[in-house]
Amino acid sequence: MKTILTITFLLAAALGPATSTELNWGSDFDKAKTEAAGSETKILIVFSGSDWCKPCIQLHRDLFESAAFATYAKDNLKLIKADFPYRKKNKLSKEQTAHNEQLASVYNPNGEFPLAVFTDASGKVLGSFGYDKAKSPEQYIAEFKKFLK
Repeated sequence: MKTILTITFLLAAALGPATSTELNWGSDFDKAKTEAAGSETKILIVFSGSDWCKPCIQLHRDLFESAAFATYAKDNLKLIKADFPYRKKNKLSKEQTAHNEQLASVYNPNGEFPLAVFTDASGKVLGSFGYDKAKSPEQYIAEFKKFLK
């Protein structure tokens, strides 16, 4: 009985923090625009190489997995991930790859990684940022608030 309680406690402790920072990342920009218009939120498109770009992985870990970002994003952002993985095991569908390439042609024509772009519901660019290892999640969020007024 003691073993079952210990295992249950450990599982609850391990799963508890993960669910508090879990975010709803989408891949359909048109759907995000429709939802943003209805809720008056902004859209954040993140261009990433999830399995080859070290700064992309660090940005995801340091900012996007933080509780501070999850709290901010929940009420203020529609999240879109435009991933460009390299490894065969992470390969996206042809349709998703084409969609991500189309987004990149408009919002990331220079092919910068990582690049995060804020837009309004009409798709107008409001600002962008990359990875800065010196910034905390709270510092990123303070910057977001300045140009997302």
